[in-house]
Amino acid sequence: MASFVMIHGAWHGGWAFEPLRARIEAAGHSVAAPDLPGMGGDDEALANVTLDDWAAFAVDQCRAVRGNGPVVLCGHSRGGIVLSQAAERDPAAMDMLVYICAMLIPSGVSRAEFQKDQLPNPAFQAIIRPTPGGRGTVIDTERAAEVFAQLSPADAVADALGRLAAEPDRPRATPLRLTPERFGSVPRHYVECLHDRTIPIQDQRRMQALQPCDRVIALEADHSPFLSAPDALADALLSLADVQST
Repeated sequence: MASFVMIHGAWHGGWAFEPLRARIEAAGHSVAAPDLPGMGGDDEALANVTLDDWAAFAVDQCRAVRGNGPVVLCGHSRGGIVLSQAAERDPAAMDMLVYICAMLIPSGVSRAEFQKDQLPNPAFQAIIRPTPGGRGTVIDTERAAEVFAQLSPADAVADALGRLAAEPDRPRATPLRLTPERFGSVPRHYVECLHDRTIPIQDQRRMQALQPCDRVIALEADHSPFLSAPDALADALLSLADVQST
C-alpha cells in the first residue's frame, strides 16, 4: 500500500484532490490532502507564511504516514516548489516526488524569477489581483474558468472557483535551495497536462529539460486534471506507485 500526500497549488486547498480520493483508496492506498497553513488568511497572516514553513509541513505530513508502504509526495502547480524544498529538507521522508503540471524550478531561482523567463501569459496574469495590503493575491473568478479549467465540467469548475482563497506572496518570491545529495536523491516524475493554459506545455517541458524526471506521463487535460481527467490522473499516480512498490 502506498501513502499519497497531496500538496495543492496556488489559491487552492486540499479539497482539489477529493475527486481522486475514492479512485486511489479503491486501489488499496491512502490519501492525505491537507490545506497548506496560512492559506486564505488576512494580510498579516499571509505575510508570515514562508516556503520553509510549507516544506516543513509537507515533511511532517510524509512522516505521519511513513511505515505504511511507499510515501508518494505529489504537488500540483505552485505545489511543486513545496515538493522540491521538502525533499531537500528531509529526503528520507518520502520515496518519490510527482509534479502534476507543477513548478519544477532549479536551485537558486524563485517562482517569481523563473516566471520572467517564461513565455508571456496575459490571460493568466489578467485574473490575478493583489490583496488589500499587498501581501498576497486573489483570483478574479469571473474569468478564471478559461485559464484554470477550460476542459472541466462546468458544475465542478463553479464549485472549485467558489473555494479559491488568498495566496501568500513570500513563498513564490523565495529562491529554492536544492542539492543533488538531498533533493536530487529522491526519484521524481512529471505528469504533463497538454492543454494547460496556466503553465503551458512548453513551460512544463522546459522545466523538465532543466531537471529531468525518471518518468513523464502526458494527459489530455487542462490545468485542473483532477477535474478534467480524474480517472487518467488517478491511473497515472497509481502506475507510478506500483513501480515504486516493486
